[in-house]
Amino acid sequence: MSIDLNTLSAKELESLITKAKKRKTTLAKRKPITTVRKKLAAQAKAEGYTIAELFGGKTPAAKAAAPRKSRKTGKVAPKYRDPANAENTWTGRGKQPRWLAAYTAKGRKVEDFLIK
Repeated sequence: MSIDLNTLSAKELESLITKAKKRKTTLAKRKPITTVRKKLAAQAKAEGYTIAELFGGKTPAAKAAAPRKSRKTGKVAPKYRDPANAENTWTGRGKQPRWLAAYTAKGRKVEDFLIK
């Protein structure tokens, strides 16, 4: 949130300062979230419950620790080759490389560069 202080009047600035001070004192009175989490977990454990049973789902710590599943793709053999430079190849996936785009812009077809 960004507030342009230059556009505020003196009355608006004073109101903003008052609200900010109230918010600051409210936040200062609160205990750190880790302390509250520990107390809740201890209380639940003492009563024979888990946090997941009480609140449904996983705890925030468990969510952060869970590994992300990524889509694993295998390596694909190149399908197209630049006749001028054999090191330039393309699998046909993703954005068309610049060397091939230059050839197609001149009127040649992509099929002309297929590797046999």
